[in-house]
Amino acid sequence: MIAALDVGTSKVTCFIAERDSQGELSIIGIGQDTADGLKAGTVTDMAAAVKSIGTAVHRAEIMADKRVHELFVSVSGGAPQSSYANVSLDVSGRQIGNTDIQAAFDEARTDGAIEGREIVHAVSTAYDLDGSRGIRDPKGMFGDQLRVQLHMVSVAHGAFRNLLSCISRCDLDLEAPVISAYASGLACLVEDEKDLGVTIIDMGCGGTGLASFSGGEFTWTATVPLGGAHVTNDIAHGLTTPVANAEHMKRLYASAIGGPADSREMIEVPQLGEPELLSARQIPRSLLTGIVRPRLEETFELVRDYIDSSGVAGASSRRIVLTGGASQLQGVGDLASEILEKQVRLAQPLPIQGLAEAVAGPNCATCAGLLIYAAERHDDSQNRRQPREHATPQPAESALGRIGQWLRANF
Repeated sequence: MIAALDVGTSKVTCFIAERDSQGELSIIGIGQDTADGLKAGTVTDMAAAVKSIGTAVHRAEIMADKRVHELFVSVSGGAPQSSYANVSLDVSGRQIGNTDIQAAFDEARTDGAIEGREIVHAVSTAYDLDGSRGIRDPKGMFGDQLRVQLHMVSVAHGAFRNLLSCISRCDLDLEAPVISAYASGLACLVEDEKDLGVTIIDMGCGGTGLASFSGGEFTWTATVPLGGAHVTNDIAHGLTTPVANAEHMKRLYASAIGGPADSREMIEVPQLGEPELLSARQIPRSLLTGIVRPRLEETFELVRDYIDSSGVAGASSRRIVLTGGASQLQGVGDLASEILEKQVRLAQPLPIQGLAEAVAGPNCATCAGLLIYAAERHDDSQNRRQPREHATPQPAESALGRIGQWLRANF
């Protein structure tokens, strides 16, 4: 059994899945709750966040008739950022084993430690053995000098600890943290895209996550602090209407690209603080587009700047894939292509058995990707393949759970 928890700004989602004898995933439990006490993946109210997380997990447990103990959890808060390391090991002509590769990862984590930040991913992007490049798995080979290139992702210590604390208070353990945009990429991208170079843009409610892949590897990530909630707030302020109504208008009528009939199509807008039926006024749809488009333009301009300054732009941004709830706004793909000057496609998660239509769209890509991440990690272990990612240190087992022990040791 695999359990995944996506902690977002608008909702908390839990998927529970099982794998059959062929390794195929089948979802047996789904639970959701509003993300109270959370903003852009960061805890803002501990008690409210604990309640939201516990409710989502409990609803999934009821549907699956299973008890969850450990979770793969998405991480989008704490300003995820990438760093890189090259580690050389003298193996003196002997056969390379797991201990050698683990030593390289440990050295990279130690040398790459940043004060106030927690490393949540350490991914090998390339191996070099005695000058021979392109090695995917050096385990079992002989050589003198092994060089490992690593991509590490870190998040702010405080934000990560707060999330762990919420999970612990729900009597749950952390199986592994996974950057949200990375998980979305696993759910939405095909293998050829990851091999040839692609950047996924996960347009969430509180922020826009970016993850690049090249040569089949996860090579870069960042988060733009603008998302669908900012568009909603712009509508609410611009039209003096309640936020709930602004969200409704965004979903039904908003477009990033204006149409020829927009100036003639009228929309009713209830006014803030007045009875809805009596206060509604009519506006042309073009006025709504005029509010929505500038914020989306700003978002994609920031995305372009982040990618251009990443150092991986050439290899990983030939193709852009959009996912996430905000990507479903009409015309978003065309606007992204116009500003980024790249080929863009809109994506939703690849099919998983048991995934209900209501949660099979782009807004649940991260949770689906967490299941895929868990399955791939299990396959690497079962088949004794060298994992591309080595687990970051997690708290040791104890009667009170691994997270509880880690928190006691660090507070």
